[in-house]
Amino acid sequence: MRDHRRAARLGMHYLFPTRVQQLTHRPEVPLQWRCQQLLTVSTGEQIWGLLDVLPDTFDKIPETLDTASKKDIVNRIEQAVKVREWMERTAADAGP
Repeated sequence: MRDHRRAARLGMHYLFPTRVQQLTHRPEVPLQWRCQQLLTVSTGEQIWGLLDVLPDTFDKIPETLDTASKKDIVNRIEQAVKVREWMERTAADAGP
């Protein structure tokens, strides 16, 4: 997101690892986890995107959701607008 101020400061944001991301063509880049993220923006809308995170960094994030909550978040991710689509729409709404 170009303008991080659009993410709701007090909104709930979620991060789920989905697969291992290893750049075989760039061996100097460490192994990372490709995560789906569900962000709440300042309008209250939820949007989703992808974020690569180092495993050690991810492991430091406390686990706060039970299984039912995780399933709910995954369903919301599946229905959410992608970050890119949201950015294009908000840019078009802002006009020239």
